[in-house]
Amino acid sequence: MSGSLDLFGVTLEDVQRMLNQFEALGPFPGILAAWLESLLPFLPLVAILIANVNIYGLGEGFLLSWIGVFSGAVTVFWIVRRFGGRLRHFIERKSPRSTRLIHWLERHGFMPIFLLACFPFTPSFLVNLVSGISKVPFHTFITATALGKGVMILMVSVVGYDLFDLFKQPWKLVLIVAMFILMAYTGRKIESKYFK
Repeated sequence: MSGSLDLFGVTLEDVQRMLNQFEALGPFPGILAAWLESLLPFLPLVAILIANVNIYGLGEGFLLSWIGVFSGAVTVFWIVRRFGGRLRHFIERKSPRSTRLIHWLERHGFMPIFLLACFPFTPSFLVNLVSGISKVPFHTFITATALGKGVMILMVSVVGYDLFDLFKQPWKLVLIVAMFILMAYTGRKIESKYFK
């Protein structure tokens, strides 16, 4: 589990320490951290979500994470949709296989966006970018992303809430690690099928 919580040298403890330092600002740091991950995909989303529920509580931490992640996805989609007119032509020219993916996403819209949003280990920045350059309707993207991110954040939040108690009950820890491995494997299979 530490591999998913330690990315580019940023650990769960680092994120919690940062959020605790800004606790006086109320919910803003929790939302901002989740929002920034949408724009800077190298940030550790799972660590941010777990830190939020451990600092703000399960209900509020889930809500703050969802607001941040969802608004970040919408921000990326809107920027690409607004200013990325030439980006689609550039991507299709550089990677002709991407044309199939874009057209497939335009035909099937809701379900692939929803499924990809449900997994914490799929490249959401890429999903948001491809959705933005496609002709997927804005309301379809919003609905699929809101629901899919809600499912994903709820799963990670429930698993990560009171994380330190898990170490007292090793069977729960094994179950959670197995669940994350399964989610990562499924997310990679979906990614390799539709994003390669």
